Order: sequence, then structure tokens, then C-alpha cells
Amino acid sequence: MFGIIVCGVTVSLISWIYLRWRNVREYWARRGVPHSPPHPLMGSLTFLQQKNPALWMIDIYKQFKKPYVGIWLFWRPALIINSPEIGRNILVKDFDNFRNRFIKPGSFDPFKNSLFTANDPKWSSIRRGLTSVFTSSKLKAMQGLFDQKANDLIQRIKSTKDTSKLEIRSLLTDYTTDVVATASFGVETTATLTGEDPIRTVSKTLMTFDWYKGLCWSTVFFFPKLAEWFRFPIFPVSSTQFFKKVFETVSKQRRDNGIKDIKDLLDALLKLKDDDIENQQGITDADIWAQAVIFLFAGFETSSSVLTFMLYELTFRPDLQEKMYEELIEAKNSQNGSLDLTIQAELKYLNGVFKEALRMYPPMGWLDRETLHDYKVDENLTIPAGTPIYVNGIGMQYDSDIYPDPETFNPERFFPENEKNLKPFTFMPFGEGPRSCIAKRFGQISVRNAMSYLVLNFKFKPLPGAPKPSEVKYETRHLFMVPGERLFIDFEPRNVSFGL
Repeated sequence: MFGIIVCGVTVSLISWIYLRWRNVREYWARRGVPHSPPHPLMGSLTFLQQKNPALWMIDIYKQFKKPYVGIWLFWRPALIINSPEIGRNILVKDFDNFRNRFIKPGSFDPFKNSLFTANDPKWSSIRRGLTSVFTSSKLKAMQGLFDQKANDLIQRIKSTKDTSKLEIRSLLTDYTTDVVATASFGVETTATLTGEDPIRTVSKTLMTFDWYKGLCWSTVFFFPKLAEWFRFPIFPVSSTQFFKKVFETVSKQRRDNGIKDIKDLLDALLKLKDDDIENQQGITDADIWAQAVIFLFAGFETSSSVLTFMLYELTFRPDLQEKMYEELIEAKNSQNGSLDLTIQAELKYLNGVFKEALRMYPPMGWLDRETLHDYKVDENLTIPAGTPIYVNGIGMQYDSDIYPDPETFNPERFFPENEKNLKPFTFMPFGEGPRSCIAKRFGQISVRNAMSYLVLNFKFKPLPGAPKPSEVKYETRHLFMVPGERLFIDFEPRNVSFGL
């Protein structure tokens, strides 16, 4: 009798799994949505830890060339959007149905309510509270900080006997860590000058991806319930505890001295907590310091990655280097030897190179959202509430119909006379709509200023045997588009220095 029961239960379980799998497998076919057959266990995520997600998104775009493509996050159906028109609807026009992102750290994770991952209405409250930090006047007041750190960067390179030993991503992350840490907390750090600093030491653990951290991030991004079940953290506990102590120490000093005006991110965060007493959004101390750590990580990691790719592309394009140099010299001379941040924002070659690097190497190549209610994508498709959505920004940025010869680094695409002809919502490295990057202008300034100082002080030359930009490997365990190998170049000092 027992054997019969076991046999019956086994057959029933196998039958249920088979029927469930068949329903999953046929989900997009029944709706007439183009797709590739899912893997029985991984769904469409067989690329994880083997290929950078941005490259996978490009492959999906090229394979189908359709407005949308069905995929599976393990057994959960999701939709990739390849159409700029539908992307605009999701990110802007119908934003009220897509206010939340799909990415979710576990309920145990202190970063569950960061600006990057929080759901509404907490997200709206945090976003409003931090907007004041990134006004034009506040950013302009940071000119001295950006110049000081850019000067430190130049001094570091010039004081290095053999610059070919400087790994450029690490060097540039020293710079971006200093800029973001000082702008965030008012904490003076020395990583740019020395390559060493307590905050920089810990920040290295945030950007180092082994198989376990890759697993943690993959689950948080693509299968949040698994992150909850297995308690996979988005950042190592030891690192978060370090930053928590830094935040608590500095914030106590600020509170003891009184906050009269919002000067930086820390002031805004402390005021956000005070204002919440009236707003009743349930913002905790953990929520507050989590914003600071996320801003630090997102700021130094993304900016340093883009700077690295910009610098490496220029190394193989001496013609572009010289055009940028001449443009910067002319701008500097028109400003009595200075280089105002607002002037940098108007320079054709500097901004063309920057935007082309963002087109080819956006730190995050897709924009994830989750439907709050059933949503009519077009006349042929309606998706149910809770469906994960991925707007395929990088796929569009590599579309040869939009960007001819997309594998070629061509800054002229973004010269003013050409950029005005680009199709809207086909260039989204900072996102679009209400959930676009709040620190977009801060990141732009930090990158432009560093690159201006570098071009004015050095010529960049490739080393023998170095991979060309098109041959550089990408990190497969990271979900951002970052180099997967160490990159080195030769810095040749120019005859006339700028800064210092």
C-alpha cells in the first residue's frame, strides 16, 4: 500500500511539473510574441556568469529586430522592449503604471529601500528630498572640488616613474571615489594622490566580482525571491558595516553643529529623515545611510567605467586627442586660463567623445520596470500586472539603422548638427523619465572635468601588444558593462601643463 501511495504521489508530482512547464514554455507562443525556447531550469538566463548582460541584450536585439521579445527569468515570463516608441510609453507617458523597478534586494537587506530599488511611495519621498543636492547652483559651487581632484589625478600620473604600470580603471576609480566621497559626506579622501585610503580600500570590495557576488547580484536583479530565500546580499556585510560607521560618525558631527543649509548629499539625507517625522513615509536610519552607500557605489563605479573606455578609445585615436586638445586650449584661452564647468558642457569634441563612449559602453544597458496593473503594449499584446519589463537601451544604441556602423567609435554622431536628427529614446545611458538617474549632471561634470585635465596634460599612447578597444573583454560576473581585464596605456606629458 505504501509503495502504491509513493508511486501515485510521484506520478502526480511529475505530471504537475510537466503541465506547469508546458504552460511556461508556451506562454509567449500563445500570445504571438517572438521568443527563443526557454531552458527547462534557467529560462532565458543561461548566459549568466558566462556573458555580460549588455552583450546578451545586444544579441537579443539583433536576433529578432522586433518591437518586443518574450523571455523567461527562470520560469517567470518577462518582456524585452526594443522599440523606442514603446520604451517612451513605459518610461514617460504611462509612468504611473511603471513606477517601480523589478530589481529587489531581500527584506533583510539594508539597501532594499535605496533610491535605486525602493518602491513608491517611499521612492517618491526620497527622490524629492535629494533633488536639491543636484541643482545647477549646487553643482557649480563644487567647481573647486572637481578641479582639486583632477589636479590630484594629474599629479599622481606625473609622479609615477613608469606610467605604463598604472592600471587605468583602478586609477580612475581612485579619482571618482574621492570626488563622490567628498561630495557626499564632506569627507576628505586621498585615494587619487596615493592610491590608498580607508574608503577606497573598502570600495574595492564593492566592485570586485567573484562567482558568489555574481550569484548574489544575478538573483537580486533577475529572481528577487531567490535572494530573499537564500539571503543573498547586494553588498558584503563587512563593507556595509564600515560605511554605516562612517555615516554615523559624520552625521553626528553635522547634527551637533546644526544643519542650516543643504551643502551636500549628507545634509539632504539628514533633512530627509527629519522631514519624515511629518510625512510619515517610514524612512529609517538604515534607509538614510543606504542612500549614501548606493550613491557612492553608483557614482564611482559608473563614472570610472565610462572614463576608462573614453581614455582607452582615445589612446588609439591620436587624431581625436589633438582635436580635443585644440578645442580645450581655445576654450581655456577664452576664459583667461581657466576652464569653467559650464564651458566644458558646450565643447563639441569633448561631449561627442563622452556621449559616444556612453553609447558604446553604457554602464547599465537596460532599464527594468514592473507593471502595477495589466498593460496594453500595443493592439496585439496585453501583459498582466507584475510582469517584469526591460527597455533594451543598449540594443537600440547598437542598431545600424539608427547608428550606422555601430561598432565604430565615431563622436561626430553627437555633434550638435547631427545629434538633433537622432530618434528620441534611442540614447538612454542615464535612463529616461521620472526614474532617470538623479545624479546625471554630477556624473557628467566629474567625467568631463577629469578628461579635460588629462587631455590638456598628456598624450595617450597604446602599449605594444595591448588589445584594441574592440578586443577588450568584459566582466562576465558583473551586471554593469565594465572591463573584464586590466588595461594599461602610456601617458606622455605635453610640453605645457594645465592645472597644478
